[in-house]
Amino acid sequence: MSREKLAAVTIVLTYFLIVFGGYVASSESGMGCGPEWPLCNGEVIPELQGETLIEFGHRVIGAVLFVLSIVLFVKVKKEKGSKQEKLVANWMIGLLTLQLIAGAIVVFYHLPSIVITIHLLIAMIFMSILTWFWRLTYTRIQLKNHSRIKKHLSFLATLLFITMALGAYIKHQHYGMACGYLECNDRVLPTTWPEFLQSSHRLFAFLSTIYILFLSVKVFSIGNNRLNIRMILALIIILVQLIIGVMTIVSTIAISFAVLHLAAATLLFAIVIETRIVMD
Repeated sequence: MSREKLAAVTIVLTYFLIVFGGYVASSESGMGCGPEWPLCNGEVIPELQGETLIEFGHRVIGAVLFVLSIVLFVKVKKEKGSKQEKLVANWMIGLLTLQLIAGAIVVFYHLPSIVITIHLLIAMIFMSILTWFWRLTYTRIQLKNHSRIKKHLSFLATLLFITMALGAYIKHQHYGMACGYLECNDRVLPTTWPEFLQSSHRLFAFLSTIYILFLSVKVFSIGNNRLNIRMILALIIILVQLIIGVMTIVSTIAISFAVLHLAAATLLFAIVIETRIVMD
């Protein structure tokens, strides 16, 4: 298997692991293996049922991802490539190590919200590095306003990253219902810390949506088909995400909508990152 194909497979597995991790959290199965790692309830293969099955399944997927990442790392190191490629490979393994440590801390200290949030953000950066390897030999998109579009994409990726960080922390602190659908407990401005965080999350989500619309207009005026397709996908996902976000609140954060919310946000972030990479 080529390095690019291996990176693509690893990206898909990383995405699935992120979304499945959201299901683990939403179903409150994070302690299904007890406060033990890497063992699960004192066993290598525990009795697979209920919360234990969910958490153990998440760990198994993580283990497969670890193996694939090591294989990719070895491929990069063995093949003739630039110093930059080898440096990025080192960063990939470094992030993977941090991810393992963060996962162990989550288990040992009974799911601290800040560590779970960091756990997710490391996974997002890790997926971005895999995307860089996947698109390493891809024909780059060249535009008239190339540098400006690149800056816009970088800023958009940052907005989405912050939005997801706030969303993850709010979820694990159980602040998701701090405000209602549009209002915040009949007040214009938030008065408590949970309300402030929830309002901030909504503000960044709103800014991300507006920025995607703004950037789409600029991109469509350029007329590059490859870039147009990516922005159309981003527009579709942001529309779906807004609907899912509303349904998440209306359903009092039903598990299905909470997981779909994470899945759509992660996919949107991945598309923006991939678009930014192919413009380098």
